[in-house]
Amino acid sequence: MPAKKRQNYCAQVFEAVDHIRKSLAAYKINRVELSILLGSGLGDFADTLQARRSISFSSIPHFPSPSVAGHSGRLVFGETEAVPICCLQGRVHYYEGHDMRAVTFPVRVLGALGIKRLIVTNAAGGLHSNWKAGDLMLIRDHVSLFMPNPLLGPNLHMFGPRFPDMSECYSKTLRQLAVKCARKIRLKLRQGIYAAVSGPSYETPAEIKMLRKMGADAVGMSTVPEAIVARHMGMECLGISIITNLAAGISRSRLSHQEVLETAQRIKPKLTKFLNSLFHEISRLT
Repeated sequence: MPAKKRQNYCAQVFEAVDHIRKSLAAYKINRVELSILLGSGLGDFADTLQARRSISFSSIPHFPSPSVAGHSGRLVFGETEAVPICCLQGRVHYYEGHDMRAVTFPVRVLGALGIKRLIVTNAAGGLHSNWKAGDLMLIRDHVSLFMPNPLLGPNLHMFGPRFPDMSECYSKTLRQLAVKCARKIRLKLRQGIYAAVSGPSYETPAEIKMLRKMGADAVGMSTVPEAIVARHMGMECLGISIITNLAAGISRSRLSHQEVLETAQRIKPKLTKFLNSLFHEISRLT
């Protein structure tokens, strides 16, 4: 990325930040340091917040708008358990034709807004025959060899280092809190490795066999770019996969996006209960 283009990108981030801050001031919303990115079919969680105010992605300068069903494209501010949070109700994907700078633009904006902790959720395919649609998996680590790294090109020094460490991309502290919350509400919470692929075609049975040999437990088409950029900006990150189907070669059924949306809708009550508990615990961290 040439120096001028890099400067323009950073300027666009801060232009979006200024727009959001003006909206927050009008809504009389104080500083928010906790955010969640809601994946395919999971956006309804934002509608459970109290005192919520929303901003359409399309109204924010330079913000990319989703084109996939299950992604509303709104920035929602509100409270749960008296904890102020910011929800990204949907995301854009690399497979939609966006480059990685656009895919991760919302996370850049969140970091520049002062968000300290980010929960990233997704709908994923399970790679184990004893897993089932509706399971939740805490992301312990990821494998991403099949799409460009979002940090390619000249480094954006004002946001983070050239070579950010990824040995703990997903915060151990936040993962421990998530396990604690799951136990408290008697929720079965799996843990595993998330494999990111570009999509939009679902994986072949041969690709699933390869991913399993690489140690992956779930596969999806998002999350990793946002997690990398969050860490680049110094945010603590937590990843949660909702297993919405079993992957090709494990399930005998044909895969479809409709199945993803239906499963996401079905698990809404337990996911909402889990997230509310988790936000409460995270808010107690210093």
